[in-house]
Amino acid sequence: MGETDSQPLVAVDVGNSRVKLGWFDPPTGDSLPIPARMLDLDVDPWDPQGAEQLLGEHTAGEAMWLVASVNRAASASVVAWIESLASGVACQEITAGNLPISVELEAPERVGIDRLLGAVAANRLRDAGRPAIVVDLGSAIVVDLVTAEGAFVGGAIFPGIAMAARALHEQTDLLPLDPTSQLDAPPPALGTSTTAAIQSGLYWGAVGAMRELVAQLSDGFDADPNVFLTGGAAPAVAHLLGDQVSYVPHLVLAGIAVAGAAHRS
Repeated sequence: MGETDSQPLVAVDVGNSRVKLGWFDPPTGDSLPIPARMLDLDVDPWDPQGAEQLLGEHTAGEAMWLVASVNRAASASVVAWIESLASGVACQEITAGNLPISVELEAPERVGIDRLLGAVAANRLRDAGRPAIVVDLGSAIVVDLVTAEGAFVGGAIFPGIAMAARALHEQTDLLPLDPTSQLDAPPPALGTSTTAAIQSGLYWGAVGAMRELVAQLSDGFDADPNVFLTGGAAPAVAHLLGDQVSYVPHLVLAGIAVAGAAHRS
């Protein structure tokens, strides 16, 4: 085993509104890696002191750092912070070309890296011979399909709750900005005020879209796909998508760790 094989790994997932970091001890098997410690921080303002809590008693130079980003400006700030922690810190940004997954699309490099990493992790979790569907609740909600052979073949993207609420407010004259930003608790379907009607439409519209997309993407397979749900509000809506849905809080971070292990080998 080489030196990098025994290094811990810090996975960094830079999104449009959140930065998630996970400390992974050296891999010991083929199961999905589980972070020993995790942090979930705001992109704006970015708080490096908060991020340093992840290290605990360790130093930055002990670990291999892998960054996956869909937010170029935020990623630049995060990478600069990582490289400032100690001289010689090994920091690598992940691209579609160095992931252990087949991407059966015309332009793999244009697919969000977080979507591909969710699929990488799903390949560790899904039953052999069964496809998988990954539902990721972020600033946008993404529903993606992984074939029974383990290939990423695309999916669907639609606005998350906060994004949709802003669009309703900004594109109309009188509709208020609803403060709801997560799918935390189901509102009544019958909204008895304008605000309540917006909350109902945003929440149940998102849940209905996810249900229908899972159903559509599941059609035509001999075996029902495994469905994996991740993202901030995922625990609150998992039961609404079916009894067979598995909530995996660290799916994208684990995908980064799997990619790191493949890179080492």
